[in-house]
Amino acid sequence: MSGSVDMNFLFTLGEVQRMMRAYADKQAARYGITRAQWAVLAKVERTEGLKQSELAEQMEMQPITLTRLIDRLCDAGWIERRSDASDRRVKRLYLKKAARPLLGKLGGLRSELTATALEGINPADAHRLLAQLEAIKENVRNAIQHPAGAPLGKEQQFG
Repeated sequence: MSGSVDMNFLFTLGEVQRMMRAYADKQAARYGITRAQWAVLAKVERTEGLKQSELAEQMEMQPITLTRLIDRLCDAGWIERRSDASDRRVKRLYLKKAARPLLGKLGGLRSELTATALEGINPADAHRLLAQLEAIKENVRNAIQHPAGAPLGKEQQFG
């Protein structure tokens, strides 16, 4: 790869994300589901009983957009909304039994997508890459929480 990290980092990161989204969309269609629907199912699987409003915030999605996605998932028989015991206006999300086989297939698909993306990269390097991406994510999170000029703490090094 030629050019400086400064010139290529953000562009390459954005391109990888865009291409992975497009690839995931194409592959998820094999199961009659969109990547966005898959993301909702995966979040609900990890945190059943999540409030619809909390899910919208976590997914950085407008509530109306999420509502439409959830409507489709409910119509397909994969998710159900239940009223909150203490506040009937609040809707909590739960997987239906019919979603479990689909989530199993999607787990296999996730593994396929990952294997394709990491082809030719040895496992130790893949683990190192993931750790480095997590560090980048934390650096950016800190920069958002502590805007320019505020000390970030430990000094960061490349390499």
